[in-house]
Amino acid sequence: MYRTHHYAVSVVRATCAVVAVVAHAQNAQIAATVTDDQGRPVADAVVVAVPSDGIMRLPPRSRDAIVDQVDQEFSPKVTAVLVGTSVRFPNHDNIRHQVYSFSPAKRFELPLYAGVPAEAVVFDKPGVVVLGCNIHDWMIGYIYVSESPHFAKTGKDGTALITELMPRTYFVRVWHPQLEGGEVSTRKTVDVTRASSAAVAWTLKLKRESRVRRAPATDGRGRY
Repeated sequence: MYRTHHYAVSVVRATCAVVAVVAHAQNAQIAATVTDDQGRPVADAVVVAVPSDGIMRLPPRSRDAIVDQVDQEFSPKVTAVLVGTSVRFPNHDNIRHQVYSFSPAKRFELPLYAGVPAEAVVFDKPGVVVLGCNIHDWMIGYIYVSESPHFAKTGKDGTALITELMPRTYFVRVWHPQLEGGEVSTRKTVDVTRASSAAVAWTLKLKRESRVRRAPATDGRGRY
């Protein structure tokens, strides 16, 4: 009886150890750093990792995303989502907005509204979607629709971490609204088949941001 129990415990421990090793092997990560040509950290850069063999495990359903409108600006300014994601555009200003995009990846227009529109917008094609407001020309936002589930956005420190990667080789690229040239030119090959973590860095040349001058502030009692 004792020997049988001891054997069973050993089998359970060995199984747990194998599961732990496999789980660890499947949790590789890529640490990205993005700076400009002056050495300053670049925020709101989207870093995307695509398996070199093209095999991707897409989640059964991606989480919905939110692009808010606060103080007559899109918040966040840059949003990264997986293709097929539904995005809602609540309006927390005390005036009405009319969100639209003419981008090839997603053309849409939400009628003039306040509060939360009834319908979310599904972003079903990969690419960059530029957001605008028909009423407030200075409002500009971006939705980056990724074909890969492996992506992250840099913070104020210019860093981003892509986690839960299978051990393999990835093509990794970066995009930013002010990027000089196309994102294809930023592609790097990163191998995490042996090491569980890899670091990759970019120095980007950024264009000057061009924006429509914002209108003078109002008391908020107007219709728009």
